[in-house]
Amino acid sequence: MTTPARPGSTGPIPADAVPADSAAGSGPAGTGRIDGIHTIGVPVTDQDQALRFYAGTLGFEVRTDVPMPQLGGRWIEVAPPGGGPSIALIPASATAPAGREVGVRFTTADAAALHRSLAAAGVGVGELLTWPGVPPMFTVSDPDRNGFEVVQHD
Repeated sequence: MTTPARPGSTGPIPADAVPADSAAGSGPAGTGRIDGIHTIGVPVTDQDQALRFYAGTLGFEVRTDVPMPQLGGRWIEVAPPGGGPSIALIPASATAPAGREVGVRFTTADAAALHRSLAAAGVGVGELLTWPGVPPMFTVSDPDRNGFEVVQHD
């Protein structure tokens, strides 16, 4: 038996190369497994400006805001009200530059209303996409031009 190839690999992964307990989802022996997502780091050049955008403009809750000299700034976590994974507003660096697509998809009950509201507030938003068979969605950029998407949920 083989496992399907990963993108960029040269072929299927032989079954004997995958530890048996990994296939069952338990991870390497004695280490448990990953069971959630806590936070996603978003590099920013100005943490105060980013905090005003995510907490003020987007309405996220501030979960953590503490000095973190090891990072050259603070450890700031924000999240949509009600829980779920957070966004860590980390100081941008040479290895984690700001101004990139972050791959995060936020959700909303009404994509059209949120799109109008953010556009009226001067936030960089893309076209509201209303394609057949998929939920309405649009792109948003934060002040550092980090990009993410907003998707309407059921």
